[in-house]
Parts: sequence; structure tokens; C-alpha cells
Amino acid sequence: MSRLKGVSERDPRAGFKAERRDYGASVPQGLLKAARKSGQLNLSGRNLSEVPQCVWRINTDIPEEANQNLSFSATERWWEQTDLTKLIISNNKLQSLTDDLRLLPALTVLDIHDNQLTSLPSAIRELENLQKLNVSHNKLKILPEEITNLRNLKGLYLQHNELTCIPEGFEQLFNLEDLDLSNNRLPTVPASFSSLSSLVRLNLSSNQLKSLPAEISGMKRLKHLDCNSNLLETVPLELAAMESLELLYLRRNKLRFLPEFPSCKLLKELHVGENQIEMLGAEHLKHLNSILVLDLRDNKLKSVPDEITLLQSLERLDLSNNDISSLPYSLGKLHLKFLALEGNPMRTIRRDIINKGTQEVLKYLRSKIKEDEVSQRDSVIETAMTLPSESRVNMHAIITLKILDYRIVELKEMISDVNLSFNKLSFISLELCMLQKLTFLDLRNNFLSSLPEEMESLIKLQSINLSFNRFKILPEVLYRIPILETILISNNQVGSVDPEKLKTMENLITLDLQNNDLLQIPPELGNCVSLRTLLLDGNPFRVPRAAILMKGTAAILEYLRDRIPT
Repeated sequence: MSRLKGVSERDPRAGFKAERRDYGASVPQGLLKAARKSGQLNLSGRNLSEVPQCVWRINTDIPEEANQNLSFSATERWWEQTDLTKLIISNNKLQSLTDDLRLLPALTVLDIHDNQLTSLPSAIRELENLQKLNVSHNKLKILPEEITNLRNLKGLYLQHNELTCIPEGFEQLFNLEDLDLSNNRLPTVPASFSSLSSLVRLNLSSNQLKSLPAEISGMKRLKHLDCNSNLLETVPLELAAMESLELLYLRRNKLRFLPEFPSCKLLKELHVGENQIEMLGAEHLKHLNSILVLDLRDNKLKSVPDEITLLQSLERLDLSNNDISSLPYSLGKLHLKFLALEGNPMRTIRRDIINKGTQEVLKYLRSKIKEDEVSQRDSVIETAMTLPSESRVNMHAIITLKILDYRIVELKEMISDVNLSFNKLSFISLELCMLQKLTFLDLRNNFLSSLPEEMESLIKLQSINLSFNRFKILPEVLYRIPILETILISNNQVGSVDPEKLKTMENLITLDLQNNDLLQIPPELGNCVSLRTLLLDGNPFRVPRAAILMKGTAAILEYLRDRIPT
């Protein structure tokens, strides 16, 4: 029979008290009975203003069913109950917790996020088995020092509170692996944080940090560091010595210089957008051997060095909204899946090429390399649809595709890019589905509400732009084009997506669903781990909140995964 040693020592009769207090309708007896068997109790979203006594005393009082049933089967032996190890009381109206919390010393998970708590009871120190504590989205201004007694804690989630300081002794949480302090009011980070040697993920975003302690480099296992939306003007040089670091977020700060990372050999993502960085040099790039994502958007960069080609693993490069007027042709040698250039005074690449997307820009840059190598004059650049005579078809004001049918049939072995944007198309001709080499298809700003099923024969299609049309669902045929990397379907009337089918699209990197009619985002969308850009702004759903959307794709997917029913 499982009993609570710590509680019994204080009151030898505690395990057999028949006192009946607060067994109200707020907690159904069936739920309590199931919790005694499973050791888990979920009371989220029940409008509770306080935790009923029957919850605190679930393992100390004789259950009510024992007074109603004098014969017990093997499955009803209440004295063989399991100690409560997981308690979820999130999304309620709790303003405080009582010291009766100590009556549940076997807890390993305590989830009280989205309440109105202004403090935590000192009795929390007695939850020595606690491994995960979620107190996010409350009104905490301080943390009790007793929280440092939770030596088995692995995950501590304190985001979206009103914390201004961290209690002394916090470094004693030496088993902590995941710490989220984002969206608080912290002006500093204690140097003692360096003793959190097990920490793998640290989120300090949306605070008031003006600097980071040099000692932060002592976190030898840290892989994920998020310092977005602070007041950082520099980062310590010691940060470059963090050999385990894989993801570094420094967006929306006041950085004027990009740090160098000589020891960060495992760094995969570096996000330094929305700062004041003016220069990108070879010294900033030469050590980033493993980098996959480099976010430099919304800075003051004027040029990109030729050494950008050192980043052979780079997949996503965001240079949008800088002062860049030209790109090195060698950039075309990289195998980028996403290149953002919008908002730059680009003079050497035509706007129509940039508008066609990443692969067209890279193709153009590669063509310029060849021209330089053979010292030839500028050749004709292929556009959306170039005929053998090198004349160009005017695609505007087309009501149907019939006038192009004969040309498409004639050129089906040649055309890779088709731009039919800004027309009055209400349907797509089946002849378009004959373009076996079609890679990029731009159909934005038309009157389309569906796509023909025959489009699944476009086995090389990588990117499709359906923005500003009349789609109410994501066209089913798109799920059956496995090589698709980019789907742009913003500014339509899309009301739902199928996350299970999207998950099968292993090459899908960019999904733009902005300004549609999505009332809810299915949590299972979080399993679409191939996505690097997921845009959801401008829809009528309530969750994820805007604060989550602002953090970017990785945060959105993580948020959704955390809400998948288990």
C-alpha cells in the first residue's frame, strides 16, 4: 500500500482521516477515483478560484466511495491507491495556492499555467520529487527562495509573468535542463547561472536585458539560447566559446556588430534580425560550418561578402530590409531553399526575377558566373515563359488559358517557370498540367477557387503562389505533389488545413496562410517539422496568441506540439 512517509510523520492518523471537506461538484468523484489509480489529475479549464481540499488530500483522506461500498473488488481497493504524481490545474482563476501543497510530496509534474497567481507558497520546497513546474502566464512578481530546494527539477516554465529578479541560490537547480523566463521584466541575469551545468534550453526573450554575463559560457550543455526582444548592444566574447550551442536567437535588440563564433562548430541557426548591424565580414562567416539558417533581416547591411559561399550547409538566408544594392554572383553556388531579398535597393537583379523567388534568383546568379568565366556579353535571361524565338508572351488580362494551349503543348519539354499572376483566371486549363518540367508556378491575383486534380502530374513543381484568389480550402491536389517546397496561399478564404496530409509533405519548407479564415490551428500541425517558415497572421483564430506568432516558426510549432492530446 502506497503511503506518504513525510505526511505520516507529522500526523500518524493522516492516512485514515475520514474528514470530508469540499468534495463539491467542482471535482467529480469519478475523476478523483480515476486519479487514485493513475496518479494523474487534470483540472484545467474548470473556472476554479481555489484548489478544492479534496485535491490536496486525495492521498490522505479515506475516499467517499469507501463509505458507500463495504465490499471491494480487486480494482476498487482504495487503500492500494497510487500517490498523485501529476497535477494539472491550468487555465483557471487561481489567485493563490495554500501550504496544503505539501500534502502531495510525490508530485513530479505540477502545471498551473494561465491563472492569476501573484506568489507561490513556501511549502513548495517540500515537493522534492518535482521534475516539471509550469507557472507561466500568471502574475508572479517574485519567486520564493524555497524554489531552489527543488533539486530534481528538469523543466521550469516561468514565461509571461512580472518577475524583476531571480532568487539567490537559483544555481542549486543543477538538474535543470529547460528554463523559460521569457516575457518578464528582468534587467539582469545572475552570473551564478553558469552553474546550471545541465541546462540545454534557456529562453530569456522579451525582458529588459542590456547585457549578458560572460559567465554564461559556463553552460557547457546549452544548445538553445533565446535572447530576442531585449536591449542588448553587445554580446560577451565568451559566448563564442559555447561549443554545444545550436540555436541562437538575438532578434530585436540593439546590436551594431555581428559576434564571431570561432568555437560554435555546431551552430545551426543564427537569428540576428531587427538590429543595427552595418557590416558582414569574412571573419563573421568563416567558422559557421554547420549553419543552416542565417537571419539578418531588418539591419543596415550594405553588402554581402564573397565568403558567404563558405556556408556550404546554408539552407535559409534572410537579407530582407537592408541597404544591399548588389549580391556576389558566387551566392548562386549555395544550395539555398529560401532567400529573402525584399526591401533592398537592389540594382543588379531585376525586380521580376526577385519576385519569382529563390531558385530563379540563384539561377540568375549562376548564369552571371558563367558569363564572367567565358567573358561573353550579357545573354537573354529566361523569364516566366520564353519562347524559342526569345519573344515574350504578354500574360495579362487573360480570362482563360485557351489562347496559350497550342504554345504550351509545343513547349512542354522546355518550360520550367510559368507566371500567370494578375489576370482574371477562374480555372486552370488541363494543358498546363502537361508541363512535366514545371518548377515554379505563379497564379496569384486571379479568381481561382480550385485546381485540377491532374496537377499531381507536375512531379517537379517546387513552388506555387496562389495568393489573392478565392480558395476556401488548401487544394487537395497539392498534398499529392511530394516535391513541393513552397506554398503561398495568403489572402484567400481558407478555413482549414489537414495537418496529417501536410506532415507527409517532407520537402515543404514554406507555408504562407496569412489573411485567411482559419478559426483554429490544429495542434498536429506542430508535427510538420520540415517547415522553416509558417505564416499565420491575419486569421481569426485565438490561439496561438500574437506573442507566440512573433517568435517565429520554431516557437509556433513547439507551442502546437505541446498541445497535442496525449
